Amino acid sequence: MSSVEMGVMKSASNRAVILASGGLDSTVTAAIAKEEGCELFFLTMAYGQRHAVEVERARQVAAALGVVNHLVMELDLRAIGGSALTGWAAVPKDRAGHERSQGIPITYVPGRNLIFLSIAAAHAEVVGASFIYFGANVLDYSGYPDCRPEFIRAFETAMKEGTKAGIAGIPLRVKAPLLMLTKADIIRRGIALHVPFHLTHSCYDPVGEQACGHCDSCVIRREGFWEGRGCRSCLVCAITHDTWDVTRIMASKGWSHVAGRIFHVSHDRLDRVGADRRPSLSQGYAPAYATDVT
Repeated sequence: MSSVEMGVMKSASNRAVILASGGLDSTVTAAIAKEEGCELFFLTMAYGQRHAVEVERARQVAAALGVVNHLVMELDLRAIGGSALTGWAAVPKDRAGHERSQGIPITYVPGRNLIFLSIAAAHAEVVGASFIYFGANVLDYSGYPDCRPEFIRAFETAMKEGTKAGIAGIPLRVKAPLLMLTKADIIRRGIALHVPFHLTHSCYDPVGEQACGHCDSCVIRREGFWEGRGCRSCLVCAITHDTWDVTRIMASKGWSHVAGRIFHVSHDRLDRVGADRRPSLSQGYAPAYATDVT
């Protein structure tokens, strides 16, 4: 048995498996786990999602947080289907808040969190982790049945009864520190922890690495930054819409000097991508400008 595998025989440890998608919520969750003194073991699932760019972003986040142990696992859920994220159904765009809270959206992936948490539990047993950190949020994604506290409690019970660690009296715990926070609160927490928001990706329907700016996830992200702007710099990380809209919004807030810098930067981008495309800011904008506009 390897030294890593022997970890499962230990009593409670400070090791934690982080379900790291490369998105905003999972990155803030990882930063919280790090702040709480955990040794981080990232687990990223490449499950055939149309927004597969988030897998690369998870690698970048891991590097930024100094995570040494990062497992990227292939599990193609397209074979099951049933979701706009793993199939060809259209991703809903420009939905208002009341529309997003009605029913289970087509972006729900059947059994995804149940599957991911099960794999995380297996990984935790092998590396001797005591915790699984999970970026679930019930307020912004109230239509998802596998982001509710009832689900998390039930899964902990299943782990206690169905794992070697549980039978040995060392049950694994699922920690979902963002569960009852608004997106604005999550962003404020991330700002306090110096989370590299510029590396994260949230869009469900990107073109390459460019966020669409209109899917539920983009809209919630943008609204969250706008409401929770603890500093103006972080607003840059939230922009997915056209730069002309950005400069107009910032000018209306009395941030003309900031808008001017972004306008200048966007023209640099225009030179790189060609004059046939209007300048825009993606969610993964350069960190130099994410810190330069405070």
